[in-house]
Amino acid sequence: MGIVDLKMIIVSLLSVASTYASIYFGVLIDMPLELIGVAIVFPIVFSIGQAFARREAALAELAELKANLIAISLAHRDWPERMRVDDSARIERITSLLYDNVQGVLREGQADYLQNVYEAFSEISKSHEILRRECGVPANEIARINQYLQIAMTNFEKMRNIAVYRTPRSLRAFTRFFLSSFPILFGPYFAFLASTSFPTVGYCIALIYSLVLVGLDNIQEDLENPYDGIGVDDIDFYGESGVAESQPSLGGLGIAPNVSSKRLS
Repeated sequence: MGIVDLKMIIVSLLSVASTYASIYFGVLIDMPLELIGVAIVFPIVFSIGQAFARREAALAELAELKANLIAISLAHRDWPERMRVDDSARIERITSLLYDNVQGVLREGQADYLQNVYEAFSEISKSHEILRRECGVPANEIARINQYLQIAMTNFEKMRNIAVYRTPRSLRAFTRFFLSSFPILFGPYFAFLASTSFPTVGYCIALIYSLVLVGLDNIQEDLENPYDGIGVDDIDFYGESGVAESQPSLGGLGIAPNVSSKRLS
């Protein structure tokens, strides 16, 4: 996780420089610390809470999507009275490619992945008709498996909305403005602290405030997109180890990660 980065170093150096300049020119002001809480800390903490809630919602939708794809695969394998040799393998291939392309849509957002996802959903729907016409699956069971497909599509669209619609941009812009202005605005306050105690106290407090505020902002940035794979708390589509053995083999969802754009043939 990039908590310590160039932005933190720059803000820390600016805080120290602003404190030094305020001491040098005799600009000493006892400013209210509540301003930092209202202008910076509260918006960042609120954004962190919202970002984490979106991550938890995305995890719930991902689990339901995998469950529905596995249910669809099992239905193709176990329900038909007259099983065609390639039906079960075909649906596993489709669900596997669908899952790969869902990851591609959420992580990279490319149009090719999105088109492939919709094509895979269409192929699954066509497979349901094959089950009804050629494999002897009754209409009420087809209605049930179509519900699995409809719920899976809803899961995907909800996860996609989470990827597209983030925490309020105006709130993020507000926080960035005051975080960038913080070193200059509060330099006189840190100089005031240095003048009322030891000079190093003002510099140390300026550094501590810079590290804490920029660190919180970086945590929020890491959580903002739960799919991008940058932060340690981002969603791992293939489990903690990222290998096939850690995932169930049903539904073709246990394949090793591969986010290359794949089309159905």
